[in-house]
Amino acid sequence: MAWHRYLKQFHGEHAAITEQVLSRCADRDGGNPYDWLLEAVPPGARVLDLACGSAPLRHALHDRRYLGVDTSPAELAAAQRAGAAPLVRADASALPLAPGSVDVVICSMALMILTPLHRVLTEIARVLVPGGALVATVPDRRPLRPLDLAIAGGLLAALGGGLGYPNDRALRHLPDLLVQAGLRLDGDERRRYGYRLWSAADADRFALSLYLPGRPPSSRRRGRGYLRALSRLNAEAPVPIRRIVAHRTG
Repeated sequence: MAWHRYLKQFHGEHAAITEQVLSRCADRDGGNPYDWLLEAVPPGARVLDLACGSAPLRHALHDRRYLGVDTSPAELAAAQRAGAAPLVRADASALPLAPGSVDVVICSMALMILTPLHRVLTEIARVLVPGGALVATVPDRRPLRPLDLAIAGGLLAALGGGLGYPNDRALRHLPDLLVQAGLRLDGDERRRYGYRLWSAADADRFALSLYLPGRPPSSRRRGRGYLRALSRLNAEAPVPIRRIVAHRTG
């Protein structure tokens, strides 16, 4: 199944699931991935929230001029119910904004699935003011603790394979792609978050949030069963994340 069709179906059926999981992930200081992303957003900036989903970042940006953009009607409806505005349905590779109209583009856990990535990055650079910033988070494979390796390995075995995204290879060459788009990579950090499995409901929520295109339903059921077993131990599922900060050079 093509990614765009899979994503449309996934988010149509499970709107806000990403927010439900990430908002409960915590680093060693108790912060979540949204907090970390927002640390790099200056006060008073005009902000474009690209692939905003259910817009979990909107209320923390109350002092900024905000626009949320996503392709999913279900996610945008969830964002609207939560009081987020303004919101626009649009594709990341063809943004309905004038050149140089925003100071910061934020993108939480979506650059790995926005295709074609080179066109998306070019659009981001186009709508940013000179010197404007892209602040994005994506899933990563590190850092992990020794126990994390066993937990993650067990989950992948239960799922019957690894988690992959269409832009995995491209993100390994991100500095070059950014330069080609007119952006300069100025920050590239990784941080470990953990999602505590206190109950079977927590396990089900985490299993439901995983992108598993082309996998049979039994794959997710096996993953859910494994996570439920971990929840009886109050274990923590590792969620390593990479944060990217880049600036428009032109």
